[in-house]
Order: sequence, then C-alpha cells, then structure tokens
Amino acid sequence: MPTRPAEQPPARPLRADARRNRARLLEVAEAVFTARGTTVPTEEIAREAGVGVGTLFRHFPTKEALLEAVLLSRLDRLAEEATRLAADETPGDAFFAFFAQVVDHSSTKNAFAEALSAAGVDVRQATSDVGQTLRKALASLLADAQRAGAVRPDLGVPELTALLVGTHRMMEHLGDDSAARERTFAVVFDGLRPPRASGDPKAW
Repeated sequence: MPTRPAEQPPARPLRADARRNRARLLEVAEAVFTARGTTVPTEEIAREAGVGVGTLFRHFPTKEALLEAVLLSRLDRLAEEATRLAADETPGDAFFAFFAQVVDHSSTKNAFAEALSAAGVDVRQATSDVGQTLRKALASLLADAQRAGAVRPDLGVPELTALLVGTHRMMEHLGDDSAARERTFAVVFDGLRPPRASGDPKAW
C-alpha cells in the first residue's frame, strides 16, 4: 500500500528585517518595472532596493516570481481600495472612482501579465483568487450604485467589464493628453448614468 507523503511543516514567519526587505523589494520592483518596463534585470532591482541579489532570490527565486508578486500586490491594493471607497464615499462616487482606477491600472497590469505569459506562467490561475475578489467588489459597487439611482439599472457585470476594457483601449489611444482623458471619462460616465425621463426637454 502506498505510503502517504509526510506533511510539510508550516512555514516559519519572516523576521522583521526579512519582512522589510521583501516589502522594499516589491516597492522598488513595481516602481522600476512600471517606469522602465519588465525587462529590467533583477540585479538592478536589488541594487536600487539596497540589498544583495542573494536577498532578492531568497524571497523571489526567479524574475517571474517577482513579477507575479508585484502583480498580485497591485491587484490586492485595488481590491482594498474598492472596500475603502464603498465605506467612505456615496455609492455613485465609489462606483465611478473605482471604474477610473481600474482603467488607470490596466496598462501596467497588462504589461506584467504579458511578461508572465511569455515566460509560460498561467496568469489566470496565478491571479484567480484576487481576480474573484475584484469581480465581487465590482459587482457590489455596481449594485450599490444602481440601488442609489446613480447607475442605469439595465447594466450587468459582463457589459461593465467590456466597457472597462474598451475605455482602457481609448485611454491608450489618447496617450498623455489629460484633458482628452477627462472628456472621455465624462462621456463614458454619462452613458453609465440612468437615462433622463422622456418628458425631460434635455433628454436625447
């Protein structure tokens, strides 16, 4: 009869200095990869973080592990921001603010995802847990905004997801033209709001 594999002992918690090093590496890696692309060598990340490359590899054995950790960290913060907005803002303001943040995060997220996919990483699987959390947050913010009358009631999550992707593509086309980006957000947001009553002389 086959023997059962021995259970692995629980991982020991990181020491305080190790936690600081890991957090610093993630912070620097995100800043460098965002500003200069995902091809920056890990040795350069370690140098800018003020640690040896051996320390980097103890926390992240491969560059792909580092990229994945940065991507997950960004998505975790976005999910936390959804929770904060829901608690601190009106339903409509929370929904529209989160919509804009998802669009603004998309370019960097996509760059990380493409680099990981090119290295053979199953990005969908790697981000499945936080992705599910984000989808639930988006659905919750949408439902709250619809109940408050801030978003049209016939909009579902699939259509909203498609709008997020499309809006991101528009923003990529506009580049760094901040005024054009604001106008585009205004047009998209007007379409997301409930249509005016037919008796309103301003209705389309």
